[in-house]
Amino acid sequence: MHTHTHLLSLTLDNLKTALQNEPAFRLKQTLAAFFSADFADWASITTLPKTARSALQQTLPHTTITERQILSSSDQETFKAILTLHDGLKVETVLMKNQREQWTVCVSSQVGCVMRCSFCATGKMGQIRNLDALEIVEQLCFWKTFLKQKPEIPLFQKRISNVVFMGMGEPLLNYDNVKASLQLWLEHTDIGHNSITVSTVGVLPALEKILEDQTWPKVKIAISLHSADEIIRKTIVPSHSISFFDRLKAWCEAYEETLGARTRPLTFEYVMLDHVNDAVSEATKLAKYLKKLNRVKVNLIPFNAVRDTPYLRSKRQTLEQFQNELKRFGVFATIRDTKGQDIEAACGQLIV
Repeated sequence: MHTHTHLLSLTLDNLKTALQNEPAFRLKQTLAAFFSADFADWASITTLPKTARSALQQTLPHTTITERQILSSSDQETFKAILTLHDGLKVETVLMKNQREQWTVCVSSQVGCVMRCSFCATGKMGQIRNLDALEIVEQLCFWKTFLKQKPEIPLFQKRISNVVFMGMGEPLLNYDNVKASLQLWLEHTDIGHNSITVSTVGVLPALEKILEDQTWPKVKIAISLHSADEIIRKTIVPSHSISFFDRLKAWCEAYEETLGARTRPLTFEYVMLDHVNDAVSEATKLAKYLKKLNRVKVNLIPFNAVRDTPYLRSKRQTLEQFQNELKRFGVFATIRDTKGQDIEAACGQLIV
């Protein structure tokens, strides 16, 4: 694919600058076109006057992606794209068929990740840089176009119904760009608040900021807990701090009062690691911690093999015993289906 070395990179700020001499609504028109599965380049935006189109063509490439590589799982229900960005860095994004016979897109918010969770491949990269809002939103646009160009998928099954921030990076460490991307999706797609999930390892200053931030979109929030035990969580999640559980509990209560909605219960994610955090006693500890909180659900995630980690996946029977123990305390828990393992597209496997 031709790369535009003479042009600025495509970012939200650069796009605003390129259209600064146009009326404000031109930016909206441009973004609406960018979100269309038929978008080809700036010249194809017929709603824009020629002056605006040529200003864009002379200043900015029409995409944040310079190269793409797509892998598909054997059952054709999961696809992974490795996208090369303007500076040669790469990110991964995943498209998965969901239970509604529609599609969920898993997006990345950073190149690499600074959190270094010990079971996650991305954490081994360290943090390289934040993604711009348009680099985030284009991951969704990419898959929209991809589905449109697949004649074997019937039209009624081409809809992307959900987006999850569960790709590379810690979304709340890229707060402004993640917020801008959420706002853009909500404005320019038919995906609603309750169908978008931001998954975080629990960056408390950012979570506390969300409670005060009137412009933060009311999307779902999932917190990667992985253990309710201080010592165990610290080994799995190096960023864990001693006051974390108390502060998180206070935050959950405040969230329930300010943002909690019947359709948006908090989700706690829990990667099940064999003989590390999967004992029934661990489930009891987790249930006792979560029982104090209102309406939460737990998503138990079978561990997906990651090179150079010491972990093994919990046995199915252990997963079910853990789930039953949570239920015994009245905590709702589901076991996540694993998709895309054969192309290393499953939870925790993304690394470039």
